[in-house]
Amino acid sequence: MKLRDTLSLSIRTVASYRTRSLLIILAMSLGVAAVVVLTALGDGARGYVVQQFSSVGTNLIIVLPGRAETSGGLPGAALGQTPRDLTLEDARSLVHLPQIRRYAPLNVGVAELASAGRLREVTVLGSTADILPIRHMDLAQGSFLAREKGSERSAQIVLGAQLAQEFFPQSSPIGQRVRLGDRRFLVSGVLAPQGETMGFNTDEIVIIPIDYAQALFNTSSLFRILVETRSRSDLLPVKEAIRDILKQRHDGEEDITVITHDAVLATFDRILRALTLGVAGIAAISLAVAGILVMNVMLVSVSQRTSEVGLLKALGAPSSEIHRLFLAEALWLSLAGGIAGFALGQFGSLLIRLAYPQLPAWPPLWANVAGVGVAFITGLLASLLPAARAARLDPVRALSGK
Repeated sequence: MKLRDTLSLSIRTVASYRTRSLLIILAMSLGVAAVVVLTALGDGARGYVVQQFSSVGTNLIIVLPGRAETSGGLPGAALGQTPRDLTLEDARSLVHLPQIRRYAPLNVGVAELASAGRLREVTVLGSTADILPIRHMDLAQGSFLAREKGSERSAQIVLGAQLAQEFFPQSSPIGQRVRLGDRRFLVSGVLAPQGETMGFNTDEIVIIPIDYAQALFNTSSLFRILVETRSRSDLLPVKEAIRDILKQRHDGEEDITVITHDAVLATFDRILRALTLGVAGIAAISLAVAGILVMNVMLVSVSQRTSEVGLLKALGAPSSEIHRLFLAEALWLSLAGGIAGFALGQFGSLLIRLAYPQLPAWPPLWANVAGVGVAFITGLLASLLPAARAARLDPVRALSGK
């Protein structure tokens, strides 16, 4: 038989056993779809994290109290020791570094916001006016916090977009008085809607001056210090300079952690890439199961078609032709399953994107190619044993149906 005859006969055979063929195609397609959808989820999660970190700011250095332990032994906290607090004076000591464009000391807490008969618990950020450009936040109306401590305008508060709408639905919030905890503030501005960023909704936060935040939470320490450098090339020099300055201020003890935006992003990127490959490997197991199904079904098919094989051999078909015929059937089934699985995976990824618009669940090209390719190779390998068994049948015994 010519190649065209082999392919034509094999596809007619596949079509004649509809139930068997549909089950094999379904098993293959589900395996391919699982690979495509799960890798789309993993890659989408990685894209979401990258997007979230990019929205926080660029050229960013984060200073935290306490040292990240890299050596063996028990950390200081386990021995009853506490890291030295970061203070406003520590933050202000960094202003002399020429590579720093701006910095923002930060405190975070929770307090009750009340006004016009309404009351709710909100997340409070205490900082300076530089927190806006560092965190890439914008004002929808009004102005931001006064910089000078003790000035008449220092008792100001900036509301998130949703809070402004909830507390002042019928009037402008600018110039209104609100109570935060046990203190009263004047609303000076409203943040532009931004949605959820890095685990909290910026539309539901309030920002007050850092001095008032420390008084409200009865603390003199800082949660962290955000530092923005003038360029990306300044990140490492500024990181070392900050470590040296604060080490001198803390009596020669290196009790802070200085991390860069790029380092955190690279760590998450590596973790999520590994996670994507892991879930793709797990999904690929279903393709191996589908391959076993192909082999079992085709082995049964050989026993059912012994008379057909015997007739072909009696007509002069060599063993190699029988071998190629069964291989062609498996390849048709695997190809159909791979294409169906690809389409099903794309549809599943589309449903995820529609359900979660913030998650860019686009399957990567390598996953699409690998899913279809693995299905094709799995079907080919699984058909080798049945094809060899069919090729070894004795024509006389096969014609007798034995």
